[in-house]
Amino acid sequence: MIDIKTLDELARRVHEAIPPGVREATGDLHQHLRAGLQAGLGKLDLVTREEFDVQRAVLLRTREKLELLERMVELLETRLEAYTGPKH
Repeated sequence: MIDIKTLDELARRVHEAIPPGVREATGDLHQHLRAGLQAGLGKLDLVTREEFDVQRAVLLRTREKLELLERMVELLETRLEAYTGPKH
């Protein structure tokens, strides 16, 4: 979920973008904006930055392992070819 500081900042920016006359017509417009943004963003399929960073690290480790395995397979194929002769 989006962090509260970011949500408050977004609500503040939207609130400031609204013309002053409209802002004054609704006393707690900022709170309504914040609640509306929170509800709308809550429906989105978002991940936290922490979750993103964890998945990125996992992906990088997986890529490194895959590259190592690819090099090992190439080496084994080269050795097999040297032992059995070239492929047709």
